[in-house]
Amino acid sequence: MSKRLLFVALAGHGHVTPTIPLVEELVQRGHQVDYATSDEFAEMVTEAGAKWVPLPGLDPFRPPADVGPEVIALWFRHFFAALAVVYPVLLEHCRSSQRPDLVCYDATHWPARLVAERLGIPAARTVPNLAENDSYGQVSERLTAGLEPEHPEMAAFAEDVEAFAAEHDVVLDVPATFDVTEALNLVFVPREFQPAGDSFDHRFQFLGPMVGRRAQTQSWSPPDAQRRLLYVSLGSIFTDHPEFYRACIDAFGDGRWQVAMTIGQTDPTTLGPVPATVDARPWFPQPVVLAHASAFVTHAGMNSTMEALSCGVPLITLPQMPEQDVNAERIQQLGLGQRLDPDTVTAEALRASVDAVTASAEVAANLAWMRQAIARSGGAARGADEIEAHLDRAD
Repeated sequence: MSKRLLFVALAGHGHVTPTIPLVEELVQRGHQVDYATSDEFAEMVTEAGAKWVPLPGLDPFRPPADVGPEVIALWFRHFFAALAVVYPVLLEHCRSSQRPDLVCYDATHWPARLVAERLGIPAARTVPNLAENDSYGQVSERLTAGLEPEHPEMAAFAEDVEAFAAEHDVVLDVPATFDVTEALNLVFVPREFQPAGDSFDHRFQFLGPMVGRRAQTQSWSPPDAQRRLLYVSLGSIFTDHPEFYRACIDAFGDGRWQVAMTIGQTDPTTLGPVPATVDARPWFPQPVVLAHASAFVTHAGMNSTMEALSCGVPLITLPQMPEQDVNAERIQQLGLGQRLDPDTVTAEALRASVDAVTASAEVAANLAWMRQAIARSGGAARGADEIEAHLDRAD
């Protein structure tokens, strides 16, 4: 029976993009999907077959190159303020004639959880990074390292949360804005990649990465069909690193590799001379590039990590923030690549690391094993099955 589903994710390519194949699958099965998000993703969700529900956008947050506890605390308050504005918009939407049968929300989007609780609507949570339980909580620990409750910004954050809870007559504290387990949690990594994976109960369904139709609908091909391709990207946020891009040019501009390098908003003129074998652009269609790549120099964001592993591409990681640091450690632990220090990386270290991972038979075997684990995880089809089963249990 067709159901009305509301997906909610305010911002972040790493949070919205992985849900799109799941939306496509549910729409194909005959369900009506509304997707509440900012206008940045309106076209993406409508192309997937969903109806866009506009949410107030997230104001820009430009972190410095060096991300420490103070910056993390400022981000917590910045993101909370944006979500606080979203709560009444979602509440009004769900109280209307468009009341959903299920709210499926991104793990960072606590307002959707509160709305579902308030109106008695079944809920499910999408987790685009490593999941957490009583046995594993490194992501939260790293994010809040050095941020005790007495820290001025954290104390102010707690006051923000308390004021919101009082204004809207809801139960909410700081920990509940980070991680609350639902009856159904759809995790976009294979269980084999999840630390302490066997400790997660039936509420956690590890679906693996979901790339969907993007690899088929986006077009790109390497200029040289014979030369090996190296892909370089630090994601969509931490891109202001001209010195790093210059190091990549110095390391790989000798012609042994052809390089596709995402530089975001970095001014290309700050890079100096760029060899013909290096293509530096603000953006590349990542899944398509990875399908051709022999190695990936990356910030270790989870979406990028999973897309690379789906293609069997070894990773050289330079994490830019705590959760990426955890991902980079897991990649190295599983023998899927190597980790470098972004603060001290040199052209020589980049070149040596790329040479090592691409020549290693052990890394190649580990990548093949992980691709098999991803294939077994079920992806969007299994995610849709789990949502339908969850709805059946709620009826």
